[in-house]
Amino acid sequence: HRKNINEPYMKLDREFQKEVLLVLAGIYPRLGHAEQVGDVPDDVRAANLFYLAEHGLITTCVSFYADNTVRYQPTRITKDGMDFLASDGGLSAVLGVVTIKLHEDTLLELIGRRIETSDLAQTDKKRLLDQLRGLRGETIKHLTLKLVDAGLANWPAALQAIETFLVRPAY
Repeated sequence: HRKNINEPYMKLDREFQKEVLLVLAGIYPRLGHAEQVGDVPDDVRAANLFYLAEHGLITTCVSFYADNTVRYQPTRITKDGMDFLASDGGLSAVLGVVTIKLHEDTLLELIGRRIETSDLAQTDKKRLLDQLRGLRGETIKHLTLKLVDAGLANWPAALQAIETFLVRPAY
């Protein structure tokens, strides 16, 4: 029994999609005839090839005509298709790394806000905020790493924050 990803329509078929990608990966970078891969009905074949092309995993190879005919052209797997199959995500995983930079003043502001809203006595808050404003360079970096370690050491609270963010993103 083939696994379909869209049960009501029964057209999108992950196993067929994988089969197409693997066949085309085997002959990469040459063109192939995806319409000859697998044993699925023509409407399923056309829908899945079109779907793969829409996602940029293969080049466009399906043309639909007004008389309800479908024509196929040779196709090839794309770089994104090759990376999709790669267990490590391919070069897309390396090149797609996101670097987040927080300036010192932003970090100090974030930490300062937490101190201001804490339950500490006003004199303790003032003392900590004054010391915080005096920090520079490597000391701020060291403090930031300590805060990350402290957050991860309190794993239940960190995990709850992750779950809350993933359910309701803050952006």
